[in-house]
Amino acid sequence: MIVHKVKVYPSKINLPKKNQLAWKIAEIASDNAKLNKDSIEMVINRIIDNASVAIASLNRRPVISSREMALKHSRKNGATLFGINNKFKFDCEWAAWSNGTAVRELDFHDTFLAADYSHPGDNIPPLISVAQQNKKSGLDLLRGIITAYEVQVNLVKGICLHKHKVDHIAHLGPSVAAGLGAMLRLNTETIYQAVQQALHTTISTRQSRKGEISSWKAFAPAHAGKLAIEAVDRVMRGEGAPSPIYEGEDSVIARILDGKKALYKVPLPKKGESKKAILETYTKEYSAEYQSQALIDLAKKLKKKVQNLNQIKKIDIYTSHHTHYVIGTGSNDPQKMDPNASRETLDHSIMYIFAVALEDGTWHHVKSYTKARAKRKSTVKIWRSIKTHEDKKWTKRYHDQNPRKKAFGAKVVITLKNGKKIIEEQGVADAHPYGRRPFKRKNYINKFLTLTENILNKKESDRFLKVVQNLKKLKAGQLDKLNLEVRKNKIKRNFKKGIF
Repeated sequence: MIVHKVKVYPSKINLPKKNQLAWKIAEIASDNAKLNKDSIEMVINRIIDNASVAIASLNRRPVISSREMALKHSRKNGATLFGINNKFKFDCEWAAWSNGTAVRELDFHDTFLAADYSHPGDNIPPLISVAQQNKKSGLDLLRGIITAYEVQVNLVKGICLHKHKVDHIAHLGPSVAAGLGAMLRLNTETIYQAVQQALHTTISTRQSRKGEISSWKAFAPAHAGKLAIEAVDRVMRGEGAPSPIYEGEDSVIARILDGKKALYKVPLPKKGESKKAILETYTKEYSAEYQSQALIDLAKKLKKKVQNLNQIKKIDIYTSHHTHYVIGTGSNDPQKMDPNASRETLDHSIMYIFAVALEDGTWHHVKSYTKARAKRKSTVKIWRSIKTHEDKKWTKRYHDQNPRKKAFGAKVVITLKNGKKIIEEQGVADAHPYGRRPFKRKNYINKFLTLTENILNKKESDRFLKVVQNLKKLKAGQLDKLNLEVRKNKIKRNFKKGIF
């Protein structure tokens, strides 16, 4: 790996392309490096994971809306839509929009946390859609996805967006563009321009994940993927981009992030070096914000130690800066304590999540978020007794550069009415690569079978699992097989008229 220093240059200094971060990203995207065997296997895991959560969310309102929009953009030799028969094809950018929303809706797929946040699995829907429309092979798709993960993970390591309240999809646009460039075997110059355009068009604020969180949280990464596809299309036709997008005097860094005195350090593999960043990412066992995963496991264990939940006086959670300020009481979001809050808001309230997990000793992607569940008096009582605190020790562990030491957990202190304290802590979720029972292929398959039960028939389920595990051998034009069809009567419609 090479650590690249990224800073702002005044316009009077003509910074050569080869010294710009976008060019360095483009170089690794166009280097045609040998694919790492473990990275290939992890891509397959993540395609299974994405399919699991996408099929489970097919009839949720945002997914229905995104699908209705895509259905208005049919194309003879286009891409497929989750749930829809393969004989129907659609413009790849709209397929990416719909499929990306389906993957993101339940907040239940993979994650990578470092200087910023990310869900790298968001790269997969736009890449599959473009691969289908362009009749690419399984190996082409693997190259694209592995590259996209590499770019996003390393941008997330090096550049913090959240500090400036910029949404994390600003790292997704460039990673999708780089992945598409690798998959389509575009030259370095074309990818360079696409990365810059994709970043320029995907800057938005973190209000999409603040306060009363709406369905836009699911749409946002799908929108970034769609914009990245359009950016690549434009530059393939010879168009350029604002440049240098990272280092320029009025660039993203200069005007939106750390400013003209900024210095970022972004690691990237050497040209020709195999890309392995996907192996540093991790999926979710529970449908909740990733920083709650270890705390759900911890709540399940604490339930066995607290014999009478009615005796709880208060609960203090000592955790990292990010957890405290994003999903904890440090966010100062009253909505995070409101039983009438949206599912998306409850998903980003560690107070709610911990209370439910402590009471139920389990977590369910639907049952744990129902209106009745959120309004249960005993739950509200525990929920409102919880306060989070930043602990510098946990913040330091959160940012540790060593993946084996990196932690996203907390210490929990439950104080009972009699003054007794019950104390437990956990660094990573049980399902984390360095957790008590790391997710393996069998776990991904079990998650898929659980979430798609009563939606997919067994024949279709078995077919998909066989095909996806043979991804490396799929020939050009065979990637439609990665789609999953459900019976027409199981697909809900929204017939409200829009523009399309």
